[in-house]
Amino acid sequence: MLKHGILGLLGYGSMTGYEIKKVFHESLCYFWSAQTSQIYRELQTLSHRGWASYRLIPQDGKPDKKLFSITPEGRAELNRWLTEDVSEYTIHNPLMMKVFFRGERSLDENIDYFCRLRESGDNFADNLRHTPPDTDGYAQKVDDPSKALYWRMTVRYGEMYAEMHRRWLDLCINEMEAIKDENTSDQRQS
Repeated sequence: MLKHGILGLLGYGSMTGYEIKKVFHESLCYFWSAQTSQIYRELQTLSHRGWASYRLIPQDGKPDKKLFSITPEGRAELNRWLTEDVSEYTIHNPLMMKVFFRGERSLDENIDYFCRLRESGDNFADNLRHTPPDTDGYAQKVDDPSKALYWRMTVRYGEMYAEMHRRWLDLCINEMEAIKDENTSDQRQS
C-alpha cells in the first residue's frame, strides 16, 4: 500500500525521499504513517520494478540528492491499483486485537494501558492541529487543483478518527474505573 501512496505522490511531480516524507508528515498523516526508512526502502523497490526512476542532483559538501519521478510503467501500476474493486470493507487493527485479549492483564494494568493510549492519541490529535494540511499549497503545484477536494476529505477523516478514538478511550477508561470503584467498595463492605 505504501508503494502506491508514493507512486501517487510522484504522479504529482518529481520529489526526493525527504520531500516525500515531508508530504507524509503534512498531509497523509491523517490516515497513514510511514517512517523515513520505509519510504526509502519503497523508493528502491519502485526503482527496481521500473515504476520510478531517479536522477542524481549534485550538492556542494553533501551527498548527491536523488530526485525520483514516476515512469509510464509506474503510472500504469498506479492506475491499475486505483481501479481495483474494493468489494469488501476489511479492518486490520492490531490495537483492537490486543484490546480483545486485555482480559489476561489486571484491571490496574489495563487502566494504565488505556490512559497511555489516550495520551498517545491526544499527542496525535495535537500534532494534527499544529500541522494544518496545506491542501491549497499542494493544489497549486499540480496540474489539476480540483484534486485538493479529495485531499480535504482524507484530512476530515483523520480529524474525525482522532475524535472517535478519544471518545472510545474515555468510555473504556470510565467503565474500567467504575468496576475498580465497585470492587473497592465491595472489599470495604466485606
